[in-house]
Amino acid sequence: MTHLKVVGIIPARYGSTRFPGKMLVEIAGKSLIQHTWENAQTFQGLSDLVIATDDWRIFNHVNDFGAKAVMTSPDCPTGTDRLAEVVREHTAYQDADIVVNIQGDDPGLPGDVIQALTALLTDDPNAVMATAASPLTQEEEAHDPSVVKCVTDLKGNALYFSRALIPAGHSLSPQAGVSYYRHLGIYAYRRDFLQHYAQLEKTPLQLAEDLEQLKILEHGYRIKVKIVPEMGVIGVNLPEDIAKIEPMLCAQNSSLSLAESVPH
Repeated sequence: MTHLKVVGIIPARYGSTRFPGKMLVEIAGKSLIQHTWENAQTFQGLSDLVIATDDWRIFNHVNDFGAKAVMTSPDCPTGTDRLAEVVREHTAYQDADIVVNIQGDDPGLPGDVIQALTALLTDDPNAVMATAASPLTQEEEAHDPSVVKCVTDLKGNALYFSRALIPAGHSLSPQAGVSYYRHLGIYAYRRDFLQHYAQLEKTPLQLAEDLEQLKILEHGYRIKVKIVPEMGVIGVNLPEDIAKIEPMLCAQNSSLSLAESVPH
């Protein structure tokens, strides 16, 4: 895998429906997008990392803290469409083998996940995309529509993603002895498929659940899913998530400061 060019792109739009402007919200002394960038900088296996935004406020802020940013159209309907535009319009990324979509509001993703997703695509030539999920352990998250759930077949291929609890059974509640998984906001695509994705028509389940990955399943493509350890709250979907994630980001800041102070 060492010869593969893996480009990480963080889509960061300003106009979030549930939490407008959240990328610039300050948490533990830094903006949310800066936390996500710094965490992604620690990921092993990335050849390049860039933030793709549709808003000059985010673009200028990203430049201010020293990251790389590109402007994209405000008309991109999904983060994946934004990635496709970056690869299509910028020659620096057109020779990428794999393009990774790192959600701008998920600053707590584990550092080894990129290599894991790259390995899934390397091992399964029929898979066009790979993503990750972790065990769902909190009762309140089971019925939280902002927490996306995921089910797979016995070979680790995604069967479905939903904002509802799946599987639910007759009780519509978590069942003993059943494993439940929360989808994590990271996707790895083969570059050629990423360009094809932008041409696919929207699909009924994608629109019903408001989940872009369902379009891929509905068009008959394979998505591999890597199960990673449970790690608590990692994303910011709503304003109340800030208080939940702040302790982790404070610890993350301390770890980064300590690493920078150690002589190399």
